[in-house]
Amino acid sequence: MATRTFKRILVANRSEIAIRVFRTCTELGIRTLGIFSKEDRTALHRYKADETYALDERLDPIKAYLDIPGIISIAKRNGADAIHPGYGFLSENAAFARACAEAGIVFIGPPPALLDMMGDKTAARRKAQEVGLPVVPGTDEPVSDAGAALEIARKIGYPVIIKASFGGGGRGMRVARTDAELREFFAQAEREATAAFGRGEIFLEKFIESPKHIEVQI
Repeated sequence: MATRTFKRILVANRSEIAIRVFRTCTELGIRTLGIFSKEDRTALHRYKADETYALDERLDPIKAYLDIPGIISIAKRNGADAIHPGYGFLSENAAFARACAEAGIVFIGPPPALLDMMGDKTAARRKAQEVGLPVVPGTDEPVSDAGAALEIARKIGYPVIIKASFGGGGRGMRVARTDAELREFFAQAEREATAAFGRGEIFLEKFIESPKHIEVQI
């Protein structure tokens, strides 16, 4: 694989996430491009990039950072070699990775095929089971409504955790210990997932209390 050298990187994120990427780029001698919603016009990350550009002011502060055509347009107009998505927002969005490739811009992250497989948490569960890995009891497809979620929760046993099928960073996640909590939290999780990731699909897993967590970043 050929080594690529970047001169200008656009960071498709905000706040502390974007600032950390800006700092690393600066240390590597790479010029940084930032973006900001109208609500973030005085946010610190706007002033930490070498250049910053406003997102569509007609969009709310979450949808602005999920605006794939708008972000690609800013990157192309201003000569970005690559886009770093940070985490959350578009970082696990295969459509965004494909849009970058179609625009001739490098997406700093996994290829679209891998995002298709692992960005969708229910697809990731299915793939893990396909290769023989043990998984926590839960659903391998999104759950359509709170009624279906109640049946599943009673089958696998409380407590259960409600999770967004797309996205991460803790958004769209709730722990339910009773039927009443599940009814309440299911709708909350759907709304939060839709607002944060543009996708509201929800799935359930058995909530493991006091686990030992060993994580390997690749």
